[in-house]
Amino acid sequence: MLNGYEEFKKDVLKLTGIDLSAYREEQMKRRIDTLIARNGINSYTAYVALLKRDKEKFEQFVNFLTINVSEFYRNPAQWDVLEKEVFPALIHRFGRSLRIWSAACSTGDEPYSLVMALSKYLPLVNIRVIATDIDHQVLNKARMGLYSEKSIVSVPQEFKNRYFRKAGNGFQISEEIKRQVEFREHNLLRDMYPTGCHLIVCRNVMIYFTEETRDAINQKFSASLVRGGILFIGSAEQIINYKQLGFQRKKSFFFQRE
Repeated sequence: MLNGYEEFKKDVLKLTGIDLSAYREEQMKRRIDTLIARNGINSYTAYVALLKRDKEKFEQFVNFLTINVSEFYRNPAQWDVLEKEVFPALIHRFGRSLRIWSAACSTGDEPYSLVMALSKYLPLVNIRVIATDIDHQVLNKARMGLYSEKSIVSVPQEFKNRYFRKAGNGFQISEEIKRQVEFREHNLLRDMYPTGCHLIVCRNVMIYFTEETRDAINQKFSASLVRGGILFIGSAEQIINYKQLGFQRKKSFFFQRE
């Protein structure tokens, strides 16, 4: 067990803009200590010095912190609800120009899935998704749009045939889909949130944060949504105090701004 974690958190905030105080400490500290040991270092001070002088190690650390696990159509039953119930309701209420934000989008699997799912109702040229993440490395991967076979296993066959082509050991997503997503770097704990959103998708991210941080983020999501807009969360997450945060529960994992 390494000592000096409080000082280390301050150093990380200065170096990366990531506030480790917002994360569940026991879980995050254990992950960081494992990474430090893997680099053959025995103190936080020495590790901070390494991060300052070694760009590759710095990027490894940021990538490790942001916990990038993603796949297309993750939890397909929930995407079925989104496609068959949520999208038609949003289009009926707000029309064909929906403002959609994929927050903490990781390697792009989620926003590209949103474009494909919505294409059942709207022409691609009418679809625009803002996709944000704190980690510029994963955003670069997302813009590249190259995925493993495992990542696309849940993509409906019609979309696999239409929008993916074999490329080396992976699959390249088509420019038709890529053009409809705008990737931006964004820190959920620090930066201004997009406004006027009809749908916000932020899944399997909140589980790493403290309860206070989750509430603060969900309040900001509520403010970012138009009245009647929808927040779509992950299968490992719940919002117990959703009424206090300005939501009503529509379905499991779907919350509507009142």
